[in-house]
Amino acid sequence: VQLQASGGGLVQAGGSLRLSCVASGSMWRDNAVGWYRQVPGKEREFVALISRSGGSTFYADSVEGRFTISRDNAKNTVYLQMNSLKPEDTAVYYCAAAINIISRLPNDYDYWGQGTLVTVSS
Repeated sequence: VQLQASGGGLVQAGGSLRLSCVASGSMWRDNAVGWYRQVPGKEREFVALISRSGGSTFYADSVEGRFTISRDNAKNTVYLQMNSLKPEDTAVYYCAAAINIISRLPNDYDYWGQGTLVTVSS
């Protein structure tokens, strides 16, 4: 599975962005997908994840109620809709896929995209 994240950019505080993670590979439907973010000098931080079917979603407390993760398996795509963005949401956002497991731990993910930069100005 190869992942391609996109949709990052510069936005003012309070604004919105939608990130996309497009996957190639035949095993996509077996994968839970997570979004993580990282700022320089800090560890990668869990943001959200979605189960294989899309029926279960989980969020970090810091984004609960503002971010929504969803997936369209017909398009091999997972989305992260980010609303009410704050300057502290500024980071490089990564999508990742895990085979047959639902986990918040980065080490449980088998495939990672290249990251897309989100910058929120105050």
